[in-house]
Amino acid sequence: MANEMPVPKKSLGQHWLQDEASLDAMLEAAEISLTDTVLEIGSGPGSLTEQLVHSAKQVVAVEFDEVLARQLPKRVAADNLTVVQQDILRFDLTSLPSDYKVVANIPYYLTSKLLRVLCESPNHFSKAAILLQKEVAQRVAAKAGGMGLLSVSVQFYCQTSLGPVIPAEMFTPPPKVDSQILKLSYRQTPLFPDVDSKLFFRVVKAGFAQRRKTILNSLGGGLHLDREQTTALLEAANISPMTRAQD
Repeated sequence: MANEMPVPKKSLGQHWLQDEASLDAMLEAAEISLTDTVLEIGSGPGSLTEQLVHSAKQVVAVEFDEVLARQLPKRVAADNLTVVQQDILRFDLTSLPSDYKVVANIPYYLTSKLLRVLCESPNHFSKAAILLQKEVAQRVAAKAGGMGLLSVSVQFYCQTSLGPVIPAEMFTPPPKVDSQILKLSYRQTPLFPDVDSKLFFRVVKAGFAQRRKTILNSLGGGLHLDREQTTALLEAANISPMTRAQD
């Protein structure tokens, strides 16, 4: 791999991670094996790509930055590497074999949209290791009492856990906050097999729309139900109308 590092672009939220232990932790979190096809999102200069091509059967690296995408095959010369220069939100996930795995180091602004696209794809991944801002990773993996729309949305599809914290100084340039590896394992059987997912998320979004209000007020407003209807539904579900959504 070429030694000269490209200059990270602030406009794209680029922060390069080259620490060997941290890169190893990403592979371990995604449980990469020599039989796997791996989707790498945001390959950057290829530090993680270099590890992946030796650990997986096939690597598909999707990089938005045109210059980085063009340089990557020269920086990481491998027969099992395919580089795609594209916005990951527009990438056709159905082009990948089933049960592919995902590794990604993504900027904050992309987090919610990307997690939704990955989780809702008809061709879903089996396991993923995603490097996020520490606070965001912990928010996605939150338990009852601390959950929000993002954590419910991801945990509907995946089992979540947290990997190691990666200190800011491990990146070039260092971001303002530490990062953490979020581990996702796609559920083999649906969490709620008999629930209409569109209706489920309509209720969830209504519940979290006004977080400071009680579930009675937020659901009633979000679903356009009067107070009596909402109260009756909550009581039928054995939920106190005075509870807040995160609880």
